[in-house]
Amino acid sequence: MSIFNRSKSMPSAVPAPEPAAESAATPLEQPAGEQTAAEKPVEKTDAQWREELTPEEYRVLRQAGTERPYTGEYWDTHTRGVYQCRACGTELFTSNEKFDSHCGWPSFWAPLAEGTVRYIHDRTMGMERVEVRCGTCDSHLGHVFDGEGYGTPTDQRYCINSVSLKLAPADDAGQ
Repeated sequence: MSIFNRSKSMPSAVPAPEPAAESAATPLEQPAGEQTAAEKPVEKTDAQWREELTPEEYRVLRQAGTERPYTGEYWDTHTRGVYQCRACGTELFTSNEKFDSHCGWPSFWAPLAEGTVRYIHDRTMGMERVEVRCGTCDSHLGHVFDGEGYGTPTDQRYCINSVSLKLAPADDAGQ
């Protein structure tokens, strides 16, 4: 799927991985045939992540937490630019695909490109959802929902935590 030819089908998810030992870095578990955004995935120990991230960033990015709605930095931002993974800097989404869903979190109708994110089944909290993770460092970003009637080109809502993202504003002269 290219960024110019987005399908309306729901992304395929792989089962959630078994919890890893806290002190070991875990490699990405991509479904067969899928590529990651980077040639070499970011692999760090739990101690390294704790040292580099704030407690809130660690809770969301590494422990699959969720920030409270309407509290994040980007939930209603309209600045043009590229949204990067806060943990590793991989470009994940652009402001061109961001839309106002009024759900309290930044919403996008598609990722920047195939392979920048990966999907896993999430059956926590008594719900059946598709979790979205960074394709490079495996950090938790949020969830993707399908068929909610927002009228976007893909009929999908990538509901992403602001704390998982860092906005690189577009250079107005070049855009």
